[in-house]
Amino acid sequence: MKFLQDLTFTELSKLLKDFGQPAYRAAQLFKWISQGALYGEMTNVPKSLIDRLIEEGYSDSPIKIIDTFTSKIDGTIKLLYALYDGNVIEGVLMKYKYGNTLCVSTQVGCRMNCAFCASGLDGLIRNLSCGEIIGQIIVVNRLFGNVRAVTNVVLMGSGEPLDNYDETAKFLTAISDDNGLNISKRNISLSTCGLCDKIRKLCDDGYTPTLTISLHAPSDEIRSKIMPVSHRYPISELISAAKYYFDVTGRRVIFEYSMIDNVNDSKDCAYQLAKITKGMSCHINLIRLNTVKERGMRGASDAKVKAFLKILSDKGVSATIRRTLGSDIEGACGQLRRRYLGEVDNV
Repeated sequence: MKFLQDLTFTELSKLLKDFGQPAYRAAQLFKWISQGALYGEMTNVPKSLIDRLIEEGYSDSPIKIIDTFTSKIDGTIKLLYALYDGNVIEGVLMKYKYGNTLCVSTQVGCRMNCAFCASGLDGLIRNLSCGEIIGQIIVVNRLFGNVRAVTNVVLMGSGEPLDNYDETAKFLTAISDDNGLNISKRNISLSTCGLCDKIRKLCDDGYTPTLTISLHAPSDEIRSKIMPVSHRYPISELISAAKYYFDVTGRRVIFEYSMIDNVNDSKDCAYQLAKITKGMSCHINLIRLNTVKERGMRGASDAKVKAFLKILSDKGVSATIRRTLGSDIEGACGQLRRRYLGEVDNV
């Protein structure tokens, strides 16, 4: 299946040139694509061109919203999307003072199988294409009347972005194009569990999103028990890759640290974490774990989280406790998709 939203502006321009279209047609069509317009809504595009695109097998829509859930606590919106092949993915629109951040998925499922995450319970189903990734942003903007509803993007939904490197890289190119969504590179974050070779490749290829690394433990002993990726990429290599990313891009790295009761929330863990990040240009987000019932893990208590933060602060480490959003609407990655699939199976 081919989708218009899979095309970068450069690719679309070449395609239309091959069709014998004038150069300005690419900007017209790309604008419509970036608004999520269907063929019948592209009022200034010739019917002959639309017919040619359909003849060549290009669909006008790779994704649609099938349900939304709004938190009564903080207004966070959980979205469930349907893909062309019957698969479903999810996302979260989080509201902040500086704008709205959309958490997008890069894969259906995930092969990383972190012990606290629902996304990996079914394994990796397939990668998403660039159009399916960017389509999540487009349909949310369209939901709000094609205003710029999404101002910031986080590649932190279902899946490991760097495990789908080529489509993720293409997405990073397309999303910042001033002919389309034109979202600033400074407003894009990419979260990875730590594929060190791909972290280095990302900056070597010229991409500079805010890099967010899911660390979640200060030692290989603990990390390998909750994150299988640690068997391949030990923490020493991960820290080295993070430092390399900063040296090449000048962008401070963010470490995510989900605090799990009696797993990684001890004072000793805090001291170890301060030690391994000493001297780095980084920030640590302490996260109260959203409980996933299938995983059997609980978040650390507020008292432990605050005590952990105090140790880091006393050691001169930049750290904060991240505000938990969407806890009443299954805000953790993969939870909504699994519930939906369970309901469909039981019909």
